[in-house]
Amino acid sequence: MSLQPAPRSRVFVDLVPWADGGRENKPACVGDAAPYPPPAQAQAVSREVHVSGAAEVAAAPDRALVAVRVSSTKEAAAEAKKSVSRRLDYITQSLQQHGLQAENVAVTRDFRRVENAYHMEAEVCITFTEFGKMQNICNFLVEKLDSSVVISPPEFYHTPGSVENLRRQACLVAVENAWRKAQEVCSLVGQTLGRPLLIKEEETKEWEGPMDDHQSPRLSSSLTVPQKIKRATIHATSRVFVTFEVKGKEKRKKRL
Repeated sequence: MSLQPAPRSRVFVDLVPWADGGRENKPACVGDAAPYPPPAQAQAVSREVHVSGAAEVAAAPDRALVAVRVSSTKEAAAEAKKSVSRRLDYITQSLQQHGLQAENVAVTRDFRRVENAYHMEAEVCITFTEFGKMQNICNFLVEKLDSSVVISPPEFYHTPGSVENLRRQACLVAVENAWRKAQEVCSLVGQTLGRPLLIKEEETKEWEGPMDDHQSPRLSSSLTVPQKIKRATIHATSRVFVTFEVKGKEKRKKRL
């Protein structure tokens, strides 16, 4: 009996693309005429460094609102209006003398009858951007006006644009920290940091006031101005993941 040749085993693999691009990247059979390309002709595998970066930034409030209320109750309507108008004029003139712009001052008036008398009330809402000036003006008005004028404690807040800028700043600082870390790693192993391949913001947080502040809101009226500013300060954190390309160390050309 004649021996039959054993069935030929065929294994399919994907070839690494040729460096010159002259051949198509098609499956080849082991034992066929097309061999693996030499290692020198294969494309270099890309090298990467993966790092994370984090940052925390804070921004104090950039606005403060103070309300000054003036009221008077008289049997005659004219007397109630005159009493309030006189003090109201003094307040607005004092604000102008201290350099406050008209767009930062809003005045509302309310006139009504209470039983057999007339009640006149006016409120001056003042928006401050300079907190030192705010304290000086409030102290001045307390000194010059009688007890019928009520000055509310300042309410500190942020403009929408400042909060959005804070979020962006946290992300940018986190990316910068990741870049510095990757640069130090590459320098340590004698490589050159290349361009970023991926930047992903993985986590963001923001909160108002110190994280360890457990003071009761009922006591907020007794806080000093610096304490109120600290409580109204917004903090933002960002954590990013960045992938950078790693380049080999550049060789210096020898001078002839």
